[in-house]
Amino acid sequence: MLYLVPTPVGNLQDMTFRAIEVLKSVDLILAEDTRTSGVLLQHFDIHTPLKSHHKFNEHETSADIVERLKAGANIALISDAGTPAISDPGFFLVRAAAEADIEIQCLPGATAFVPALVDSGLPNNHFYFEGFLPQKKGRQTRLQYLAALDETFIVYESPFRLVKTLEQLAAVCGEERKASVSREISKLHEQTVRGTLAELISHFKQTPPKGEIVIIVEGRKTKVERDE
Repeated sequence: MLYLVPTPVGNLQDMTFRAIEVLKSVDLILAEDTRTSGVLLQHFDIHTPLKSHHKFNEHETSADIVERLKAGANIALISDAGTPAISDPGFFLVRAAAEADIEIQCLPGATAFVPALVDSGLPNNHFYFEGFLPQKKGRQTRLQYLAALDETFIVYESPFRLVKTLEQLAAVCGEERKASVSREISKLHEQTVRGTLAELISHFKQTPPKGEIVIIVEGRKTKVERDE
């Protein structure tokens, strides 16, 4: 069995009872960063063997892991924070396991964009998850695609690139497009700032952000909606 186990995005108290139980019971835990995950496992008194599985080695290691799963091992995959395979390593392993008819279970749990989306106050009945934008090649194409969406969309960003990304979004969406920026979700200094893209740019130029960032942007309004 392959388990995908979400881990807290901030507050360790967000860890679920079931996640702890699974991590204690499996034969092996695959972690994005063994040092980061080691702190988490120690906190919950979990002593299961730990092995590195990240974006730089997942292509090479997935086949060997699948062989262990086929031999009867129970293995859990975790990321540094949140749900594995959501803007984190895991997709290649899950695909390989599925192709090998390995049973897979993804536990429900933390994902940064959900609280950010709900906190934004923007429509969430339909939304589009972009994750991290390309750094160079294809970035402008993705920005233009997002700007044309009717649905609220979600972008992950680092604090160092936040203002630049907001400026690029304003250039393709218009400065008056409503948006929100959430940072440090579930941590001590959690914050959500709401406003137009122009207002958010001004705010974060004056107050440099810290922590991991989720940007929520409202979808394009039709002419009828603008006139209402």
